[in-house]
Amino acid sequence: MKLFLKAFFIIAIIAFYQCKDENKSVQKKSIHKNKAEEKVVKAWDSLNSQNTEAFLTEFGKQNPETIVEITTDFGKIKLRLFEDVPIHRANFIFLTKIKYFNTTVFYRIAKNFVLQGGNSDEMYTQRERRKYGNYLLKPEFRNNRKHTYGALAAARQWDNNPNKLSSPFEFYIVQKKNGAHHLDNEHTVFGVVISGFDTMTKMSKVKVGEDEWPIDDVKMHIEIIE
Repeated sequence: MKLFLKAFFIIAIIAFYQCKDENKSVQKKSIHKNKAEEKVVKAWDSLNSQNTEAFLTEFGKQNPETIVEITTDFGKIKLRLFEDVPIHRANFIFLTKIKYFNTTVFYRIAKNFVLQGGNSDEMYTQRERRKYGNYLLKPEFRNNRKHTYGALAAARQWDNNPNKLSSPFEFYIVQKKNGAHHLDNEHTVFGVVISGFDTMTKMSKVKVGEDEWPIDDVKMHIEIIE
């Protein structure tokens, strides 16, 4: 009888520790599962001022598109983005894919100079800019990328900006036939118009105020072609 009780006691102890180990295993699996779920929940568009270059470098590898088209009430403008200006190209593709530009306007029509856009008074526009922390882009100057007629370039602040950091949200297209070469190595050129020069000409003739902001908004819609 004593032998039976001893055997029963030993079996009970073994069973207890097995259950304890199983509970630990379940808890570990649960912890790992929660961590995995956290990774899935993390937003894919986690771009911010702290990870700008790393994010856009990786985004650029996964999104190699180079042809975009701007649609306005005056017609379409098709542009090719340069692959040798990778961060600015990836940034423009990123903003196009999240449809940022579709609530913006060409807010500056400087006749016989540039058509500048990428901003607006819309709350959505300002909210999107704040969402990504109003990040900036390091310049990507290239000797073969000049401010010729039809060049697409990044706008930037001139005051208190010794490193010539680009605005990621605002851009301009050179509308002057002879180009705007005084801006070479001052602003990053990252694309060029390949069709739609007649649209540019029509846009350049709109009525503007003293600040060169068109009296009637020149809205845009940008989509990726290839």
